[in-house]
Amino acid sequence: MRIKISLITTLLLISGCGSLSSIPPASQVSLIIKNGQVITMNGQKQLIENGVVIINNDTIVAVGDQTLLAQYQATRIIDAQNGIVMPGMVNTHNHLPMIAFRGLGEEGIENRLFAYFFPLESEKLSRDLIYQATRLGAIDLAQSGVTTFADMYYHVDEMAKATKEIGLRAVLGETVIKFPVVDAKQPYGGLEYAQKFITQYQHDPLITPAFAPHAAYTVSKQKLQQINTLSKKLNVPVLIHVGEFGNEAARINDNPKQLSPVAWLKDIGVLDQRMVLAHAIHINQADIDLIKQSGAGIAYNPMANAKGATGIAPAWEMYQQRVPMGLGTDGPMSSNQVDLWRTLSYAANMQRLKHNDRTIMIPEQVIELATIGGARALHMDDKIGSLEVGKKADVIIVETQSANMMPNYNPYATLVYQANPSNVTTTIVNGNIVMEQRQMVHVDTADVTRHIRAIEADITAFAKELAKKAITSPSLMK
Repeated sequence: MRIKISLITTLLLISGCGSLSSIPPASQVSLIIKNGQVITMNGQKQLIENGVVIINNDTIVAVGDQTLLAQYQATRIIDAQNGIVMPGMVNTHNHLPMIAFRGLGEEGIENRLFAYFFPLESEKLSRDLIYQATRLGAIDLAQSGVTTFADMYYHVDEMAKATKEIGLRAVLGETVIKFPVVDAKQPYGGLEYAQKFITQYQHDPLITPAFAPHAAYTVSKQKLQQINTLSKKLNVPVLIHVGEFGNEAARINDNPKQLSPVAWLKDIGVLDQRMVLAHAIHINQADIDLIKQSGAGIAYNPMANAKGATGIAPAWEMYQQRVPMGLGTDGPMSSNQVDLWRTLSYAANMQRLKHNDRTIMIPEQVIELATIGGARALHMDDKIGSLEVGKKADVIIVETQSANMMPNYNPYATLVYQANPSNVTTTIVNGNIVMEQRQMVHVDTADVTRHIRAIEADITAFAKELAKKAITSPSLMK
């Protein structure tokens, strides 16, 4: 039997400088990513040129330069081809199944939420639509480099099934609201639904179950306090809309002092470190102080807020004061996007416009919000959000060879102001390759397309009639 010996080993033996037994064997791992510009987003925001990321199963075991290649052998090696290797992005606020309705209600309807969104959902939502739309949305997310998303919606068990099918990570909150909805025929029926869902998914490697009381003005004081008690007992997050509209204080029942929504949540004893507050537009410094003291996270949705003309959140102030904050798109009817790429530039530019200062929200800070910042907001920064030893292997590769990606002097600026979803070539979640070279690995995309086309055909006529009604009756369902 002939024995093949590597060239380097042969030279060592000839020179007398070593022996076969003196060379330590390389550690076996599942995946190596090499030849990338590695943005770690660790505490030092280390950037490694020609870097390497070593993954074993679901965990990052090493991040560094090319010397790591001599220390590890892998079942799979991915050549990043001088692309940007970075943590998967975190979308901190969404209503993903609304992707089935994306593009509807764009006729300039004044009271779009109550006159269009809610009636449309009431008529057309179903368990199957939520499953099929989540599959489409999760593909959209994966293809754009979002590896974790937080969501507030209905039939979240269907959402969990679809999310796991695609291979993404998610925080899924079952909506609790004061009127009947598709999966709860009684007011507040989502509370019982949420408890069953939490029991089912509490130890899942990809799904973090949560409560999602809609808002302070659509959930009673007593129910919010009950949710808070349950969230402590079950140790799960609470997702809620706060400060999205300027008149929320007046709309809250049992608020005789007319406290701000943030102050009211504090006053009734539910503002704590398990909460994630979506929007937080109409808040003041006192509110920011309360949020910081509580440890709650913020989901900043600049693109959706601009499209809905709801205002500009004090995101720069919160960032400076180290409030845990990430980026969100809101639902696909609010920004029409679920990826974060356009949201990146909105995050910077809306704050620069508000403060008349082009020196704030520099690209490095925006990428922080999209990665480790989002992980902090969701209270998951011990597991995801940066490329560090011991963290979950949620990694994306963004190519830099396309015309829109050249030149690449500053990778943070390239990502924030040049990149788009099509530049993401590879998406890895929990060490599992979800998309490679723009091809989805675990799902038949043609099957998803067939189901979405059928949903589109079913909805079209009703949606057009509803739009006409909403335009002629703008006060409908206020």
